Amino acid sequence: MTSQDNEGRDYLVPDEGGPQGQGTTGEAAGIAFEPSADSLSQHEPQDGVAAGVREVREAAAESIRDRVVDAGGPSSAQSLSGAGNIQGVAIGPAERDSEGEPGQQVLHVYVAEPMTVTEVRTLLVDSMGVHQARETPLRIIHSGIVDAFSHRFRDRPAPGGISVHHYQDTAAGTLGCLAFGRSGAAANKVLCLSNNHVLARVNNSTIGDGIIQPGKYDSGTFPNDQIGILEKFGVINTSGKPNYVDVAVGWCFPDRVRRELVYLSGGAPHYFRINNATRAPFHGQPVGKSGRTTQLTYGAVESTSWSGQINYAGRTAFFDRQISIRNPSYQFSAAGDSGSVIWTNDQNRNPVGLLFAGSQASGHTFANPIDWAMTAMDIHLLT
Repeated sequence: MTSQDNEGRDYLVPDEGGPQGQGTTGEAAGIAFEPSADSLSQHEPQDGVAAGVREVREAAAESIRDRVVDAGGPSSAQSLSGAGNIQGVAIGPAERDSEGEPGQQVLHVYVAEPMTVTEVRTLLVDSMGVHQARETPLRIIHSGIVDAFSHRFRDRPAPGGISVHHYQDTAAGTLGCLAFGRSGAAANKVLCLSNNHVLARVNNSTIGDGIIQPGKYDSGTFPNDQIGILEKFGVINTSGKPNYVDVAVGWCFPDRVRRELVYLSGGAPHYFRINNATRAPFHGQPVGKSGRTTQLTYGAVESTSWSGQINYAGRTAFFDRQISIRNPSYQFSAAGDSGSVIWTNDQNRNPVGLLFAGSQASGHTFANPIDWAMTAMDIHLLT
């Protein structure tokens, strides 16, 4: 069966989803994704990196990953003691509150509880065994625990940047934008792009489960507010294996969604489009996003090499070489913005990343490189 979208093109239509979800359940239903070595290396800054910083970042990230492997269960107060206070590391610019010369790229260390440079260096060297860190210039960022994170109204056809979620979950998330498959039957499906933890509940869903807009947290109900069904998701590994994407797509009813993204102005929704051609992130790149909670915001890429642990409601996952974004004037994102597409803040609005986590304490937002998310889901953007 086919139906037309709001631009008159015919697409395949899903069956109504929900309790009878007809597909595979849980982690077995997901897709494991790992980028190529060349793709990984592109997320390391090439110029102005202080001596030894790359090696220390790699060693510290490996130590954090090993800690996630050893944890093997819910976090506790004790898990933040000692080296457990270090949540993640990245290579980024020296600032007024850090070591390093102007223009240098130094080691950024994200901590759950405030610590001095001396205290962090001691943990890196003595507790984590990263002996090269004795001479490495550091910048300490009080991020708190980094959590996997609102336009909240109902809108039809539903645009990107608006509340969406798995029909059973009471959390909140964002519909990023539309997409379609690169091959096979999926090439004739309208898909919505968001996170695994938004549409697939961290591997805890069945292919074919219903997706609603707005999400249940924002008073959406099933089946009245259904816009599609769960089509595919990338597995989130919580046993220590590196993760690179928190991504999922839903198969949508073509007439219930739209290609535009939304923002509110004067209490009224306004719509705009982003590009379907992606751009690689780089330090200092101006970016924007439209999301369910903080709506239309702007910031800049601070690092493309963040590696560390992400908290999924008590379960911990290690993510490698993610994008970190910040606006020093206000919060770029907040809980409920997960799933937002991040795009270049220029007239082209090229997609750069897929927002999935953030730190309320430091104001940092974390995103998957958009090309990795698209490769994992085997999609083109429909924007």
